[in-house]
Amino acid sequence: MKLNHGSDNKTALQSKFDAQKIAFGPIMFQAARALRDLGILKLIRSHRREGIEMEEISRELDLSIYGVKVLLEAGLSMELVWVEEGRYKLTKTGWHILSDELTRVNMDFMQDVNYLGMHSLDESIRTGTPTGLRTFGDWTTIYEGLSQLPAVVQDSWFAFDHFYSDYSFLEILPLVITPGVKHILDVGGNTGKFAIRCARYSDEVHITILDLPGQLEKARANIEKEGLSDRITLMPVNLLDHTVGFPGGMDVIWMSQFLDCFSKADIGELLRRSGEVMNSNTALFILELFWDKQKFEASTYSLHATSLYFTNIANGCSQMYHSLDLEELIHKSGMVVADSYEDIGVSHTLFKCMLKS
Repeated sequence: MKLNHGSDNKTALQSKFDAQKIAFGPIMFQAARALRDLGILKLIRSHRREGIEMEEISRELDLSIYGVKVLLEAGLSMELVWVEEGRYKLTKTGWHILSDELTRVNMDFMQDVNYLGMHSLDESIRTGTPTGLRTFGDWTTIYEGLSQLPAVVQDSWFAFDHFYSDYSFLEILPLVITPGVKHILDVGGNTGKFAIRCARYSDEVHITILDLPGQLEKARANIEKEGLSDRITLMPVNLLDHTVGFPGGMDVIWMSQFLDCFSKADIGELLRRSGEVMNSNTALFILELFWDKQKFEASTYSLHATSLYFTNIANGCSQMYHSLDLEELIHKSGMVVADSYEDIGVSHTLFKCMLKS
């Protein structure tokens, strides 16, 4: 697979400025978060027409003039705010930091899940292990300890995970639950959100979820709350134990934002185990965010950064993949991509895979 992406057309001056943005990025991230979380951006937005002076911000929020001053000056360089005759106003970028749900979810995920651990990224690259995970506990992967993480970390992790998948579910259900589909295997079903959506969508469908025991306890609570325990079966399993086969008799096997949690070698094994219980009528659906399929530079940038979360925090060996990486593994497992649906939800791709005839 040969890649062509990007260019080197910037001036020397612009490229040097961009290098300084990277050099001071960690500090400026914290400044942006403080401007948001201390209420400064919100207060400035409430004075959107006339702006507001630094002294008034200090007084209203009970913050020192010094503290407000250094944050606002950082905000000027980040173009979160602008100042006219001593009165500060919010920029469009500042609005996104304050009010855009996607930006908030991403920032909270970076702050609560990644920030401290990322100091050891180079060690993760050398060892192939998630050394940043030591910030939270002594686990091999974050999935083993997810149910034991501090509440604020869990909240930010699940908000990040669900934001990207939840918007896609309504679009894909008519593609997945077609006439004749009675049994769905949800591999890596997490907190049970997709299974619950399936059960609501069709009264005729039964769903089986495979995941780690800790994850299934959260799913169990959610399923019981919805009164769907008779239609959703939970099967605890270590999905990295490739000697354990998947249950058969399924019409659909579903994997949502799941395979990016594994190395290419493990993905190959997961696909092999899927193929072993499929027949000519079984469909394997894979919903993923591929960095090469994104319409906007911001999306590609975010996915490349997310890959480093997998490297340093999650497991040390997975990433947000290029679509051709996964297509190659699908073909090696004895399947073909029968259909591909683009621009699902935020910016997902849905592969419908069938056994080779």
